[in-house]
Amino acid sequence: MKNRFRGKDFLAFKDLNREEIEFLTDLSLDLKKKWVSHEPHEYLKGQVWAALFEKNSTRTRNAFQRAAADLGITSIYLRPDELQSGRGEPLKDTARMFDRYYDGLFIRTFGHEIVEEYAEWMDHPVINGLTTIAHPTQGIADMMTIKEKKGGYKGLKMCYAGNLYNVCYTNMIMCATLGMDMYIACPDGMKPNQEIYDEAMKRAEATGAKIVVTSNFDEALKDADIVYGMSHYSMGQAPEEVARLKEAFHPYMVTMDAMKKAKRDAIFMHCLPAYRGIDVTDEVLESEQSVVWDEGENRMHSIKGILAAYAL
Repeated sequence: MKNRFRGKDFLAFKDLNREEIEFLTDLSLDLKKKWVSHEPHEYLKGQVWAALFEKNSTRTRNAFQRAAADLGITSIYLRPDELQSGRGEPLKDTARMFDRYYDGLFIRTFGHEIVEEYAEWMDHPVINGLTTIAHPTQGIADMMTIKEKKGGYKGLKMCYAGNLYNVCYTNMIMCATLGMDMYIACPDGMKPNQEIYDEAMKRAEATGAKIVVTSNFDEALKDADIVYGMSHYSMGQAPEEVARLKEAFHPYMVTMDAMKKAKRDAIFMHCLPAYRGIDVTDEVLESEQSVVWDEGENRMHSIKGILAAYAL
């Protein structure tokens, strides 16, 4: 296994080129084959990693802990309310101690500047399990799923319907890098993060991809190979903001009628958790077009591939 990542940090797709993103995807798919065939792959036996979760998690935490176990890693789960950072210890002090104790840090948090600061003060790898602007372990899982279901990437069209947040931004960079069109369906007046948008447009210019933000859901759905549903609001948002977003995004709920406006063989994706009857109907989520359970499983394999690449 050629190692080009050892000792680096995995923070966001915007930090990676196409070759690196595809390498991580293919490595994750290879490790998935080993898992399916029950072939041992304890490549990182003896390593001990910290897992700091400042946000609640079902898939990310369990996927990380299972991936770590399969690789032979001992994982130590850390709760922020049990750390001295909760009473004011500077992050850089915490980071430097983690660096002395652990072989790496897997972190799910809020602002992206938090993972960047941990990476600045730690020599061991920092793996981003989610921030406000990036969800790169989900991005690799999404690429795995698309490759498994569609055979490749270039020339495909994704319709994304949901909050302009970390999964949206990761998919913008992914699609632009791989030559996939991405139509982002959202209410008038909503705009993506400018830095992420500019980076996506720069990459799209090189690959010929289209990155389009539109309030016209039908336009986004037309000829789509992938319909990607997403929550209409995010953890930690104020109740009044949640209510506003739910009302604004209601016309963009993915229904079977919406799926019929995409290609006949379109797949439905969602990073989960899905709020049934709000961002997607139960009928779509349980339909034959839904690949969300495969996508969710792939999170475990994507994290395994990332860990193997950055820590081996």
